Amino acid sequence: MKTIYYDGDIITMTGAKDSCEALVTEDKKILYTGTLKQARALYGNEAQERDLKGHTLMPAFIDAHSHFVQTAQSIKMCDLSDTESFEDIVTALKNYLEKNQIDENGMIFATGYDHNFLAEQKHPDKTVLDKVSKTVPIYISHASGHMGAANSALLKLAGITIETKDPEGGRFGRNKSGEPDGYVEETPALMQVLAAAMPRMKIDMAEQMKEAQQLYLKYGITTVQEGAAMAQTMQGLTAFAASGGLELDVVAYILKEDYEKTVKEYADYNGKYKNRVKIGGVKVILDGSPQGKSAWLSKPYEGEENYCGYPTHNDAYVTKAAKDAVRGGYQILAHCNGDAASEQFIQSYQAALKEMGTADGDYRPVMIHCQTVRDDQLDRMAQLKMIPSIFIGHTYYWGDIHLKNLGAVRGARISPVKSALERGLIYNFHQDTPVTKPDMLHSVWCAVNRVTRKGQPIGQEQCINVYEALQAVTINAAYAYKEEDQKGTLEAGKMADMVILDANPLKVDKKCIKDIVVLETIKEGKTVYKN
Repeated sequence: MKTIYYDGDIITMTGAKDSCEALVTEDKKILYTGTLKQARALYGNEAQERDLKGHTLMPAFIDAHSHFVQTAQSIKMCDLSDTESFEDIVTALKNYLEKNQIDENGMIFATGYDHNFLAEQKHPDKTVLDKVSKTVPIYISHASGHMGAANSALLKLAGITIETKDPEGGRFGRNKSGEPDGYVEETPALMQVLAAAMPRMKIDMAEQMKEAQQLYLKYGITTVQEGAAMAQTMQGLTAFAASGGLELDVVAYILKEDYEKTVKEYADYNGKYKNRVKIGGVKVILDGSPQGKSAWLSKPYEGEENYCGYPTHNDAYVTKAAKDAVRGGYQILAHCNGDAASEQFIQSYQAALKEMGTADGDYRPVMIHCQTVRDDQLDRMAQLKMIPSIFIGHTYYWGDIHLKNLGAVRGARISPVKSALERGLIYNFHQDTPVTKPDMLHSVWCAVNRVTRKGQPIGQEQCINVYEALQAVTINAAYAYKEEDQKGTLEAGKMADMVILDANPLKVDKKCIKDIVVLETIKEGKTVYKN
């Protein structure tokens, strides 16, 4: 069936001033863009018409980095995102415990607290969580996902004692006597705690994936990422996909430790879609969180004499991961918040290309987050054709914290999009959901305004214009998945992945972009969300 869209602003994203009067779709594809008169002349006898009523049609948004499965898992967890004190956390957990009637054979998972916004200005520990229960294991995750806290029951379940050593790339908090106090930081330490807890997580994964999917569709997103998958993740995701549950596309990146065996087991998904799921490549995590002071910097945090954060892996590990990716011809994504982590990734990838002698390959390595990446590093990223995927929302959500932790100069320069643009880098934006909501228009707003949560301008010289910001969430994001020939612009022959907005982001006051509402999300010609 053909459909003619007209009577609204149609942003094609093929050029800053490009638009069209009418767009025609047929089944899953875009058939035509041009004048309404010509559209009717060509297809009027066989097409239905869709009056946009003055609203705006543009390419659907593309999520360049998030955690689809983790978002689904978190849906039924206790939400601590609005807590402002230890007392609030205890109250929320007690209410959750009572409502869900959890006993010592169960488990409480909670997510979303941020010590930066608690009255105590520090992380809760086991003494706080033990006020909720000393018998039911409890784990609460920091909003960044890079740290959290466990109660005494969970530490016992996980076998974490005074004799437990900190793993490389992570650490356990300790009290004055050296006993673990419940605080847990970074993946290697988190996994030791959560490995014992995960079997107790009682979830309906299929139902929760449906809810997670609706969250993304609500924000106009039709391609999402599972950015830290393991074999178990793929098992649940592919089962849901095989049932016909997916209405959007999911690109999975497998954690390095699980990559080889997972790709072998799910070979049908490697590099190509099956039931709307494909494996895009490998993921490595090289450091932590700047707002949690675990990101790895080249110079100390403000007020810290020597502390610069720390790496997750040594250079040999990262270089091998880069060489494996180049040798295997697959994409590598590296989580880098601190500039020292960025340096480790850049040097490792340079070494891999030099040794393999394949500098001309179209590998499109991606640096995820890029919070403190420097200009000299962006110069080398351009030479490597490395993609900066920027968590631009940091300017708003934690901008005030970065100014405090990094100082006025480094803090103001977080998420340096303009610097990336000036070097010709094909940047994109992400929200790292479930860390923040998958609200692409909020990210666009952040990029063009750069204002903190407290209303303070931050690094205004790094602002870009609205069209450049929209590129980051459409065609540039499609490029990162090597899907620019199918997605990201409204052109004949491309997928009819589109979004209808209540206002044109290119025409409204730039301060109002975050208030634009997604009215409808269309995936391959089919409406999958309607406000």
